[in-house]
Amino acid sequence: MQSAESFADQGAGLRYLKPFRLGALVAAVALAACADRPHGVLIAQPRAPGTSRVDMLVATTRSGQGAAPGDLFTGERGAGLAFADVAVSIPPDAARQIGEVQWPDAVPADPYRDFVTLRAEPLARDAALRDFHSRIAAAPKRQALVFVHGFNTLFAEAVYRFAQIVHDSGTSALPVLFTWPSRGRLVDYGYDRESASYSRDALETVLRALARDPAVGEISILAHSMGNWVTLEALRQMAIRDKGLPGKIKNVMLAAPDVDFDVFTRQIAEIGERRALFSLFVSRNDEALAASRHVWGDKVRLGGIDPDVEPYRALLAERRIFVVDLADVASSDPLGHGTFAQSPEVVRAIGRRLAAGQQLADVRTSVGESVGQMATGAAAAVGTAAGAAVTAPFAVVDPRARENFGDRLEQLGTQMTDTLRPLQ
Repeated sequence: MQSAESFADQGAGLRYLKPFRLGALVAAVALAACADRPHGVLIAQPRAPGTSRVDMLVATTRSGQGAAPGDLFTGERGAGLAFADVAVSIPPDAARQIGEVQWPDAVPADPYRDFVTLRAEPLARDAALRDFHSRIAAAPKRQALVFVHGFNTLFAEAVYRFAQIVHDSGTSALPVLFTWPSRGRLVDYGYDRESASYSRDALETVLRALARDPAVGEISILAHSMGNWVTLEALRQMAIRDKGLPGKIKNVMLAAPDVDFDVFTRQIAEIGERRALFSLFVSRNDEALAASRHVWGDKVRLGGIDPDVEPYRALLAERRIFVVDLADVASSDPLGHGTFAQSPEVVRAIGRRLAAGQQLADVRTSVGESVGQMATGAAAAVGTAAGAAVTAPFAVVDPRARENFGDRLEQLGTQMTDTLRPLQ
């Protein structure tokens, strides 16, 4: 197992990437130029018999101005919180692979082959709160699952991927999507990061509203990649104001966090001891986060640490953070960032147990005692689709859902050439 120290000794930035891994990264970026993004898919059509349905409430800081028909919201920043009521149809299990989204080629789509929008309607704030209250009161265990996506994600992508996570995990928790303004372009990493910071107050507002609802029994939060920054900042602010987090927030799941480790130590210290169970999914072989480390001045990303070496081990133990290390888990993802999107069988099993209120650690005996089995299962439970939906910097896990960059890809290629020249 490679230590953090030896990893650091290899040098800064993209020097972390092995030559063949670097080639895979460049190839992935090239693939991004050849694929279309899912525009216009949020046009409602009737549900077909034999399909599954996922209903979710959406809170967003995206702007609705200028959105094309079937997009509902853009990647630009809105003036405040907006809400929507969305329902998605998922094809029969026999017609799909767990962990994938079948994007429609055209609308109307084929509900027996494609994900289909059944409803996508804006809601006023008061109507959204009333809707949430009535739905959570009728939910089997009065649980809410809040999903915060990451970098490079269009509104429709966030909706469809979260629908997939909910369906594949088998959870009965009420889905609440918090989506912040991402332009859905690989070269807009800086804009997305600033948009994430722009949205932290809004996420805090949403979490407070859910916690105040007397019908809510429990809240779980799942964040991936850059979405962890929004989540941790919102929780930090809430804890400072209230001297701790609301007791209803039980689980916070941080998958492949694109967050500076030093910053995280301050965030978690401010959140304090009166907090939810934090689960952290890491891999020191995540080369997408290694690229992000280069962007941020050679500062270690939380999702890329080795949790068995210091100072990480002591801090995680002191803060009682449950860690799932994916470093030794085999993955078809050459960048190591989509590892947690594997094992669909386990995502269903662990999803049901999470919905039943168990901690992630409690499911170890049900999926096997080995580290590999536990890591794969727990990671899949929190991100069957997230690995393909939301990417860390410069990683393209799902080429089907990537924009045709045109001239901007050429710009990115030039920047990468300049970065890599010292390695030659």
